[in-house]
Amino acid sequence: MKYRVGITAQERQAVRQAAGVRVLEPVDGRAERVEALQGDAAGPAARLEADPRVLHAVPNFVARATAFTPNDPGRGGTGGWAALQWNFTGPFGIGVQAAWDNAIAAGNPGGAGVIVAVLDTGVAYRTTRDRRYIRAPDLARSRFVRGYDFVRNNTVPYDRNGHGTFVAGVIAQSTNNGIGVAGVAYRARIMPVRVLDYEGKGDVATIARGIRLAARKGAKVINMSFEFDIGLTAPQIPDVLSAVRYAHRQGSVLVAAAGNTEETRVAYPARAKHVVAVGATTEHGCIADYSNTGPGLTLVAPGGGADAFAAADPNCRPLEDPGRDIYQYTFRGTSPRRFGLPSGYEGTSMAVPHVSGTAALLIGSRVLGEDPSPEAIKQRIQSTARDLGPPGYDITYGYGLLDAAATTAPLG
Repeated sequence: MKYRVGITAQERQAVRQAAGVRVLEPVDGRAERVEALQGDAAGPAARLEADPRVLHAVPNFVARATAFTPNDPGRGGTGGWAALQWNFTGPFGIGVQAAWDNAIAAGNPGGAGVIVAVLDTGVAYRTTRDRRYIRAPDLARSRFVRGYDFVRNNTVPYDRNGHGTFVAGVIAQSTNNGIGVAGVAYRARIMPVRVLDYEGKGDVATIARGIRLAARKGAKVINMSFEFDIGLTAPQIPDVLSAVRYAHRQGSVLVAAAGNTEETRVAYPARAKHVVAVGATTEHGCIADYSNTGPGLTLVAPGGGADAFAAADPNCRPLEDPGRDIYQYTFRGTSPRRFGLPSGYEGTSMAVPHVSGTAALLIGSRVLGEDPSPEAIKQRIQSTARDLGPPGYDITYGYGLLDAAATTAPLG
């Protein structure tokens, strides 16, 4: 508040006493920051405003730094990423800019240092001498840790498909570098673990080995953008389930795709205990027409594509608008030497890395402490999800749509 000219120290004390406030600190010669002695501040504020000795008494509003806005062009000019990446910024995106701001305010922008293992077709993470494989230009500033290729059994998990590079990009694409688009946890460290071949296929033994290696080498998040056939049961994949349990004991949070076969069952490994099972939504906030649902679904995240036929859901309009894909910098065609922003990427595979990236931001922001457990991370992600469908948990949307902003917000 601020006193009028000529009000003495004795009169100021009388004003404060009458209003029921006390001084916290002087601001300048005639202004003070005050607080109510007890209860709601509305009454004391009104009394101060009505006192003829007071020039004004207003709330002490808080300013915030302008949101971090990268310059990545997308398919347009500077900052065009936001128009293309509806999954980050749109009405049914994950609120990534506020999440970035939360991480910056916590002193760890972009989830710096958090290791995320990408179990996939490999990643375009480096350029070879013969230039047969080239590091994706929009991963040039990204940070990598040593991974492994379990398909060819060597230490160079190059991508031969594009899927793994896409997934790694959603998680940790170089951001604010004037190239392509943005990534969720743009300063996280990616561990490429190749468990899928050039066709995107991988077997139980290979995937189990990949999970164990990622956990053993310190991955806090393990991204699994793949699914087994919906008909497989737990007794048929004991090695994978054992590896999941091992990774959980090591402190890794595992995130996997619910599946793309429109089933009302979640596919393995997402269906396994301890795994965050992710379904896919469209830019309209509707469950995607391909996404698996059912008991065990944890939550949903943007996967792109067309709406499902869900008559009771006002967000679903499959006959009106097909919905956009997810865009990320990866192979243009099948060449590991040509990159761009291809269309055609939609699926629960695309939804999963949104959750993994958000988990990395959460861990890096230390909202849950220095070394949160996988259970605490999973609980935080699902408890802050944006409710879709019927109120509360349901088997179509799980706990709701991933909300990176709410997940990374300070507790309380």
